[in-house]
Order: sequence, then C-alpha cells, then structure tokens
Amino acid sequence: MNLPVLAGTLSTVLFAAGMLPMLVKAARTRDLASYSLGNLVLSNVANAVHCVYVFNLPAGPIWVLHLAYVMASALMLAWWLRYREADSDGRSTRTAGHQERSTAGIRVKEAGATP
Repeated sequence: MNLPVLAGTLSTVLFAAGMLPMLVKAARTRDLASYSLGNLVLSNVANAVHCVYVFNLPAGPIWVLHLAYVMASALMLAWWLRYREADSDGRSTRTAGHQERSTAGIRVKEAGATP
C-alpha cells in the first residue's frame, strides 16, 4: 500500500469515527432541535451531487468516506423529521427524569418557580 492510499484509509477511519458520537447521541436522546432542517437538506443534496464526482474516481478510501457522509447525513435528516413529527403529535420523545430544555439547550424553569 502506497503512502497516499494509507493516508486516505487512515483519514477515512478517523472521520468516520468522528461522526459516531453525533449519531449515537442523536439516536439515544432523539433530541435534534439544535440541527437546522435547511442544513440537513442541503447536506443531503450536496452529497447526492458529489456522488457523481466520487463514483467516477477509482474505487478506494474516498468511496468509503463519502458513503459514510451520505449515510450519516441521510440518517440525521430522517431522524430530524421523525422525531419532530413525534414531538408535534404530543408524544414525548424524552426519557423520564430529563429536564425540559429550550431549543438553545437551556433548562426551562418550572412555572411559578422563583429564581
């Protein structure tokens, strides 16, 4: 294996590993309020267009990296839509014991509570 392919393989593993905490947290908490729908849609469209370029390159680490980005952005968009619908239906997606938070991640005080 030559140096560029080795570097591509290593960077692919590192970038993919870097996405895992985000995906695990989103799947576990179902709280995607901090993600913008516009950004998620634009990322998916950009990935679809970028496929034309990537898949015309010789097979290699870049294919794996791009597929990881495609899957991660598609999952995040699907979860954003799914969990948002669940919240609007009145079903709570938060687990018991968690305090309600605003979209900025700040704890919401109970009504009538003194500061």
